[in-house]
Amino acid sequence: MGRSPCCDKVGLKKGPWTPEEDQKLLAYIEEHGHGSWRALPAKAGLERCGKSCRLRWTNYLRPDIKRGKFSLQEEQTIIQLHALLGNR
Repeated sequence: MGRSPCCDKVGLKKGPWTPEEDQKLLAYIEEHGHGSWRALPAKAGLERCGKSCRLRWTNYLRPDIKRGKFSLQEEQTIIQLHALLGNR
């Protein structure tokens, strides 16, 4: 049985996100928080499913995401932990 599908998948947009969609999602989350990802797309005026919005926020739009190369300190920490723990 399991959980019901997150959306009807009829009339939902697929493919790359546009800057306008990103802006709508950012504005809505800044004002209201994310709360229920299933209800968020309709409230934010997006034609995406909740899972797509959640993944976009988690992987690309969150303000605390660090992009770019590791710092020297981070690299040394990774090497030390790998020497200690191996490939677990």
